[in-house]
Amino acid sequence: MDNGVLATIGHTPLVRLNRLFNDESFRVFAKLEGFNPGGSIKDRPARRIIERGIETGEITPETTIIESSSGNMGIGLAQVCAYYGLRFICVVDVKTTRQNIRLLETFGAEVEVILEPDPVSHEFLQARIDRVRQLLSTIENSVSPNQYANEENSGAHHQTMYEIVSALDAGVDYLFCATSTCGTLRGCAEYIRRRNLPTCVYAVDAVGSVIFGSRKARRLIPGHGAAIRPKLFQDGLADRCIHVSDLDCIVNCRQLVRTEGILAGGSSGAVLSAIEQVKESIPVGATCVAIFPDRGERYLDTIYSDEWVVEHFGEIAHLWEHPARCRMSMAESAC
Repeated sequence: MDNGVLATIGHTPLVRLNRLFNDESFRVFAKLEGFNPGGSIKDRPARRIIERGIETGEITPETTIIESSSGNMGIGLAQVCAYYGLRFICVVDVKTTRQNIRLLETFGAEVEVILEPDPVSHEFLQARIDRVRQLLSTIENSVSPNQYANEENSGAHHQTMYEIVSALDAGVDYLFCATSTCGTLRGCAEYIRRRNLPTCVYAVDAVGSVIFGSRKARRLIPGHGAAIRPKLFQDGLADRCIHVSDLDCIVNCRQLVRTEGILAGGSSGAVLSAIEQVKESIPVGATCVAIFPDRGERYLDTIYSDEWVVEHFGEIAHLWEHPARCRMSMAESAC
């Protein structure tokens, strides 16, 4: 099978964060998934799901691919479908950024925007999923990758963890992984457990996400957390779950680009915040890996926009250089 540009998916860089954690007694490496050609870690499952479908005959040149996505998976699928000449319909909602919609359309995807949340759950995710089901029932020869339940999603990330382990001779003591569909978390955890590796897995979830049983609340960072527990979730995937607020994501993303020169997305800031929360318990000499799922260009109008931050969090720009003070300010405002 000729894979063209898709052959560049995976084998992303693993770089040491020398500046943010220079004073710590442990090492932190970042897996930069934004180097995938579609710009995110979702390129991996997008390619795997479509190519497996082609291999089995479930997907033919006449098949229409239909999926719900808030951004990265949709863009990854749009790229793969463009390469294989497949019709792709992506169901998004009004919270999807204009930039992501433009990217989807540029790759040739047909974009449907859900304007109202589900009337029962009041969630856009459920409304998107319902619309996908409607389209599947009306469009002949159509299939959905169903990233929330498809084990090819998690299976793609056995390779992700293999790349990490292969790059570090000293092994991996702690893995920090943001959660959404749970594909990355499950795939990496399965690789670790099946090989009896001593790696401790930290799941990094959003405040307001229900994945690990917390109360549902408003969230602003797309692709981090979920309003519905994905079917890929399993008990025991992580040794510990750490919840991170939207504001912590923003603060740490900005610290990352100003300190390490890495422009990354919101969930990358989340994993940095998680490391900060548990750093006192990390042993001397330990090796930690943080998976950075995507690049930051897709967040220029949100996370990296002072106007957007002020609109949602108030005048806190003077605290960017002091993440601890910013967290304290947020806590005080919530009291």
